[in-house]
Amino acid sequence: MESIPPILRPASWTPAIRMGLSIAVATGLYGISFGALAVAAGLTVWQAMALSLLMFTGGSQFAFIGVIAGGGAGSAALGAAALLGVRNAVYGMQLNAMIAPTGWRKAVAAQLTIDESAATAAGQQVPDEQRRGFWTAGVGVFVLWNLFTLLGAVLGDALGDPRRWGLDGAAVAAFLALLWPRLKQREPVALAVLCGVATALAVPLVPPGLPILLAAGVGAAWGWWGHNPDADAPAQKPRAATPPEAP
Repeated sequence: MESIPPILRPASWTPAIRMGLSIAVATGLYGISFGALAVAAGLTVWQAMALSLLMFTGGSQFAFIGVIAGGGAGSAALGAAALLGVRNAVYGMQLNAMIAPTGWRKAVAAQLTIDESAATAAGQQVPDEQRRGFWTAGVGVFVLWNLFTLLGAVLGDALGDPRRWGLDGAAVAAFLALLWPRLKQREPVALAVLCGVATALAVPLVPPGLPILLAAGVGAAWGWWGHNPDADAPAQKPRAATPPEAP
């Protein structure tokens, strides 16, 4: 009788693999809502799939369809999605040093660099576990997110008019659900409230799609002017007074 490969035996899974798989299942299931909301916003099933396969970053995807659902132009939707996707470039610099992919793996790792894979890798202490966590979470989320995006898009397309089910306003709720767990300190909450007020004030004054870009500008300004380099510098201990030299 042939032995079962170690990767298929749960008893042999390391903590990083277990964490990566659990995150992949939880995140992948959320792809159902994206698929349904994408077709409710006016995209076809295959356009929704293209976003999940190529863009593959939940926050940016929800921002994109949120602008489209509000009647915004494609350029505004791409701008909002790109602004939210900048964080993945920051993750990429850290992960490049952490897991050190080479050859074709570097291109694959770039596609799989998202919040979940970066967090799983960063949560490990041993380099081998960091690599296992990154690849398990990254590949797992990619496969399940796209499968459930297809399921959600097919089901959403069969529902017909999204206004009958309230799906025309659900993109905002879904995006808020992604944002809420990150608001754990006073400053992020204050910034979220400020950006929300700026967006609400801009909605009746500017074309659809631009309010979210304005909110992103407010956030960038907050980070630029609110950052104090002197506060990051380690405090220097006062020098001990030197006794005067003897004459």
